[in-house]
Amino acid sequence: MEMIYKEQAVLKMSANNPPVKKVIPGSTVVFETYDCFSNQIQREDQPFSSVGWDKINPATGPLFVEGAEPGDILKVEIVEIKIDSQGVMTTAPKLGVLGDIVKGETTKIISIQEGKAIFNEKIHIPIKPMIGVIGTAPAHEDIPTGTPGAHGGNMDCKKIIKGSCLYLPVNVSGALLSMGDLHAVMADGEIVICGLEIPGEVTIKVDVLKGESLPLPMLVSEEKIITIASAETLDEAAKIATLNMHTFLVQQLGFQIDEAGMLLSLVGDLRICQVVDPLMTARMELPQWILDQYHYKIK
Repeated sequence: MEMIYKEQAVLKMSANNPPVKKVIPGSTVVFETYDCFSNQIQREDQPFSSVGWDKINPATGPLFVEGAEPGDILKVEIVEIKIDSQGVMTTAPKLGVLGDIVKGETTKIISIQEGKAIFNEKIHIPIKPMIGVIGTAPAHEDIPTGTPGAHGGNMDCKKIIKGSCLYLPVNVSGALLSMGDLHAVMADGEIVICGLEIPGEVTIKVDVLKGESLPLPMLVSEEKIITIASAETLDEAAKIATLNMHTFLVQQLGFQIDEAGMLLSLVGDLRICQVVDPLMTARMELPQWILDQYHYKIK
């Protein structure tokens, strides 16, 4: 099993990032990750402003996957997510949905005990570790790790968890996969610009699909298939995620255009991932049993 350490991190996803590890398709790799604050906040007297923006959202990597070429699809199976024993949350003026009413900075350290986040003495929240930042290198631009897009990046989709498979575009040779920004638990929206930010380790298995056509990024779990999209407005992101799922139904399952739309209005759940990053992110969820009825399986 290969290991990539947290010190091998980038702050932008770029074709110019030199790979820190090369593997063949089918390999299992462990990514050790900082939290989104580069592990700089350890006490409640340390505010968000004590961490420079050059330390926000580091992503471990990139990983070079042999044989991955532009036009291919990178399949990333999330095998395991291990997290630390405590995480951190912060608020600050002008950040997140509540930025106009938050007057000062607050930091909260939250411990993890017996599978729960101890928010206070009355509220113990079951954890559900997820990956906030995960993506491949774009072809022609450098994109900060804090920004989501067609390459993946800071999508903050709470469904990217153990047991799911994320499909990402290969834009450059080797794909150059990076990831970080783990959350012990996070609600849809991430309204104060953070979930329960926490260091940890992610074990993945990578593979390369050639000659396949999928609307990317796409996430597959045991119960759902999900199209994820990011745009300047939530309305636009929601529309793109919906159109991508509609295209999948038409092209892969053979639905007629109107029929595919009707089906999505019945069983397709349109949801918010996050509304606080430089681009907004939405997702369209379709039940896996729909694919089962057509004997269709995503590789």
